[in-house]
Amino acid sequence: MRKSSATHRVAVLALPRVVAFDLTIATHVFGHEGHGRYATTVCSLDEGQVVTTTAGLNLTVAATIDALGDADTVIVPGFRRGPAPARALQALRLAHRRGARIASICTGAFALAQAGLLDGRRATTHWVHAEALAREHPGVLVDANALYVDEGQVLTSAGLAAGLDMCLYLVGLDHGQAVAIERARHMVTPLHRAGGQAQFIPVGVAGEDDELAAVTAWASSNLRHPITVADLARQAVMSTRTLHRAFQSRFGMGPRAWLIQQRLRAACTLLEDNGMSVDEIARRTGLGTATNLRAHFQRAFATTPTAYRRAFTP
Repeated sequence: MRKSSATHRVAVLALPRVVAFDLTIATHVFGHEGHGRYATTVCSLDEGQVVTTTAGLNLTVAATIDALGDADTVIVPGFRRGPAPARALQALRLAHRRGARIASICTGAFALAQAGLLDGRRATTHWVHAEALAREHPGVLVDANALYVDEGQVLTSAGLAAGLDMCLYLVGLDHGQAVAIERARHMVTPLHRAGGQAQFIPVGVAGEDDELAAVTAWASSNLRHPITVADLARQAVMSTRTLHRAFQSRFGMGPRAWLIQQRLRAACTLLEDNGMSVDEIARRTGLGTATNLRAHFQRAFATTPTAYRRAFTP
C-alpha cells in the first residue's frame, strides 16, 4: 500500500480520439476525491490542444504533456487504435523510467505497448481488441479475460467499467480499502471487482438460453443452504468435471469460487441493512458463522463486513 500524507499527482493523458467515458472515469475517481489526496491534471501534447473524442465531442485541454514529468501516476484512457504520437510515447517512457506508476484503460494499453512498457508483462485490454494487441505486440502476455492486471509499476485494464474497477483498486493501494469503499459509495457504484474476474462475463446467474441457467438460478435461490459442487453438478445434470469446464468458460472461475462470490455479493447487500447482525447474515448467505464470513470477506475485499457496512450505510 502506498499510503502517504503528500498529495498524489495524477496525470491523465488524452490522446486523439480519446474515449470520453474512459477519460471521465479517471478524472472522476481522482479529480473529485474531495479530501486533497489527489491532484489531477488532464493533459495532451500541446497547450490548448483540441482533442477529439469517440463520442463526437471536442475537448480543449489546457495542460501539456509536460504534466507527465512530475506525475506520481499516469493514466492513459482508451483512444482510437493506431500509432500514438512519438512525443507521447517518449513521455511515457521517461515517466516510467523515473518511477511513475503507469496505468491504461481499454485501448490505452496500445500506447503502453508501443512505448515498450508492456514487453514481457501480462496485460489486458477490451476483449474486442485483445487479439490485435497480441498480434501487434507479440512480446506482451495478453490476458483477454482479466478486468485489470497489476504488474507493479504498470497496470492495464479492460474497457469501460473495468477502468473504474482499476481506478478504485489504485485508491485502495494508495490509501487503504476503507477509502476505496468510501469513494465507491460516493460514486454510487459497487465495491470494485477483483482484477482476475473475467471481463465480459456477467457475475450473476446465466442468461435464459445458457446451459447453466437452471443451476445458477437454483443456487442463487438456495444460498442459505449448504451447497457442494456435487449438488451443482446434479442440478445441472453434468459430471463435476464437465460442470467445472462450463463454469470456467462461462464465468472465468470454477463452480466453488462462483458460489462463494454469490454468497459474498448477497452478504454485501444484506450488510447495507443495519437491522441484521453479521451472524444472521452469515447464516442467510450460507457462510455459516460470522468468523467464516469475515475470513472470506477479508480475502475477497481486503476489508471487514463491519467496515463495509459503515461505508455503505447512512
